[in-house]
Formats: sequence, C-alpha cells, structure tokens
Amino acid sequence: MLFGEKILAYWDDILSDLGKLVAVPSVATPTPGPHPFGDDCAKALDTVLAMAEGYGLKTKNVDYYAGHAEYGEGEGNAVVMAHVDVVPAGEGWDTEPYQLVIADGRAFGRGVADDKGAAIVALHCLRALKDAGVQGKRKLRVIFGCGEEIGMADIPHYFAQEQLPDMGFTPDSSYGICHCEKGIINLRVTGRNDSPVVKTFSAGTVSNAVPAKALCEIRCTAADREKLLRAAESAAIGFEITPTEDGASILAKGRASHAAFPQNGQNAAAHLVKLLAQVFGAESLGSFFAFVFDKIGLATDGSNIGVQCADESSGPLTFNLGLLSADETSCSLTVDIRYPATLQGGPISETIRAAAEQYGLTYTLLSDAEPLYLPKESPLISLLSGAYRDVTGEDCTVFSMGGGTYARQMHGRGVAFGPGFPGDEDGHEHDVNERIHLDSLKRHAEICLEAMYRMLTAD
Repeated sequence: MLFGEKILAYWDDILSDLGKLVAVPSVATPTPGPHPFGDDCAKALDTVLAMAEGYGLKTKNVDYYAGHAEYGEGEGNAVVMAHVDVVPAGEGWDTEPYQLVIADGRAFGRGVADDKGAAIVALHCLRALKDAGVQGKRKLRVIFGCGEEIGMADIPHYFAQEQLPDMGFTPDSSYGICHCEKGIINLRVTGRNDSPVVKTFSAGTVSNAVPAKALCEIRCTAADREKLLRAAESAAIGFEITPTEDGASILAKGRASHAAFPQNGQNAAAHLVKLLAQVFGAESLGSFFAFVFDKIGLATDGSNIGVQCADESSGPLTFNLGLLSADETSCSLTVDIRYPATLQGGPISETIRAAAEQYGLTYTLLSDAEPLYLPKESPLISLLSGAYRDVTGEDCTVFSMGGGTYARQMHGRGVAFGPGFPGDEDGHEHDVNERIHLDSLKRHAEICLEAMYRMLTAD
C-alpha cells in the first residue's frame, strides 16, 4: 500500500473544509492597513489556519500576506505552496459562485480548481502525515498565499521573513510536472480621451483574464447606429446596441479565458474596438483607440505590435488585453504578456513602449516576472515523477506553460505539479462555472500525499 492512499480516509473532511473556504469571497484587493489584500482574503487565511490548528498542526500568519501550517523538525524545509485568493466571480453562473455545489460527480464554486481545492487537500495531507507519526528528515510546510491572482507580492514578503525551501511544488497547474514557466509582463498604457466618438468604455475585471463583456457609450447619428447594427450582424461575437439621446450604448459579449491562453477566449474589448473602427474608421476614434485597433487588435500573439516570438522550451508569446477603460477625459488599458522562458522581457517591453509613444500615449511597466526553468534531470523532478507513476501506473510527463505560479517564487527549487489531469474537461478557472471532477481531485489527493511523504522523508 502506498502512503498516499491514506488520504482517502479524510475525504469527507476535505469536502467539508473546502465548502467553508469557498464560502469566503476572497478576491484580493490591495488595501492599506493590517489586511494587505483585503478583509476577505484575511478571513480566508484565518479560516484555513484555524482548520490547521484544529488538526494539531503548527501555524504562522505572516502579516496576512501568507501563512503556513507545519509538521516535522529539522533544519531543512520542503513546501507545498497554494493560494486562498480567487479572481472575481463574474456573471452568468449556473450555481452560487461562493457556495460549494456537488453535482454530476463534480464540485462547483469559485476557487475549487484554482486553488482552494488543492490548498485544502494539501492541508489534509499534512494532517495525515502528523496523524501517522511519520518521522521525516526536515520540516514540511503548506504555505497559503493571499495575493497570487494580483501579482504574487504575497510570497516575496513571506520569504523575507521565513526560510526559503530546499524543494517544493505548487498544485496550481496540471499533471505531469511543469518545469518551465514563461515570463510575465504586466503593462499599462494611458492617454487622454481625444475621441469625438467614444464617451466612456469599460471592460475587464483583472488583467490576467480575457474580458467577457465590454460596454461603451458613443456619440453618433441615427445613420451611424444603422451602420453599427449592420456591422454587428456579421461580427464574431454578440452585440446589443441601444439608442441614447446623443448616440448609442453598445454591449459586447465575448468569452472569458485565462490570460495564459487568450486564444481560447473572445476578447469583448478588442472586438468592440474593431466594430467601432469598421464603422467610424480607426483615425476617427482618437489616438488611444486607434492604438488599440492598430497595435493590439484581435491578435493574441503580439504580432500587431511587433513582439511575436517563441522558443522550443515554452512555445509562443501570448498577449492579453485584460482591462480597458475610458471616461470623458482619459483612457487606460492593461495588458498581460507571457513570454518564452529562454528570452528576456526588456526588449519586449521597450518595443511596446516605443509603439505607445508614437501615438502620444504613456507607457508604464507594472511588473516583469522572470521565467522559471528547472532541468528535467533534477532530483525533485525524479521524486515527483516517481510519486505520480506509483500512484497512477503511468509515466509522468514534463512540460512547460504560460501560466504563472508560485513555483517561480522558489528560485529554482520548485515546480508546478497538479492538480488537473490530461483529458479532464476545462476547469473553467477564471471563468464562470468553475469546477473540478471529484474523481480527479481524489486522485490528486493521493499523488499529493505520496509526494509530500517522499519530500518529508527523502535523504
């Protein structure tokens, strides 16, 4: 019997605790004061740490940036890193987003797949190790972050006070092992609203998701409205065009997706700007919206602005227009870029800066998270591969991805590992109706415990 099978005895408690954590609407929002990511994220951290204490585990809260539950002794330190913050729920759910719903062999709720399900599983794996009295070679911690979805400022603060791991993984991806993560650039472009057409524009909730809706108010004639209606009929997404006193209100309906895979969504903001450009001409929209149409458009690979690139290890660059807003005086957009792991972000950033300045706009680099690369031959990858193979009976693949996880915060000592499986349906992370198959979560729990057991006891 593999040690990982012991987690099945905790299954009912796992679902019960997951329900309690999903019920906390822990959308991270930068907040002054003692709760740096907002009261709800603080409540989520308090909730999970109280669970850990109830199971007899040591805990520590590091200024509400992150906290951990711990088992074992020793100078060394292995970690599992999860996060308790989530992206906003959005509209259009078939269930209540902050209520765990079990139906058709799946769990529904914001965070069940990203990343509260894996966080609760890791907590109970630590509990199972303690209950079994396993004697290890080092400390083993489950770290619960509070700001993963908005830039991961939580973990640098945590590690400024706490020990860096010797090895670890984050169950915030999919199986097999992600040894290579693309770099992530977040940038903002701003300018004045000099458009004679666009009065207001609003799209997106976070930069790392494709906006599913966009709404704008425009000035136009009745004849222009008819042109808009005709152009909308042949568009790739749906539009609702409503007459107003001096023009029209236009609602664009796209499809959300994670920014790492923008090609899987339909960007409502980009499609709405395209519709306006078709009817009024890009030059008539003003400098900001002309920039959006000319240099961003519908491309998800950065080709319109000249940053298209790829490498063998991690694949092509992805480019997501996540936020776009305008009022009567100013305009702003935010872009999320995932660039190949063997490249650097500086030249990409400077190319976009030059393009924005050609349109008289202001460019701001918000962040540039360096890529992660861990050789496939490393001992950690061998350890995790063995745990996966022994539980599933299948070989563990090693791959790269565009998503950004806590693995890059371990400075070459960790990888992303689980919880999704090849062939599973999309978990709808960052979209409505987020869900996870219970059989998959249960199998992940077995792998997670086996891997944690091996990290705790390995020489």
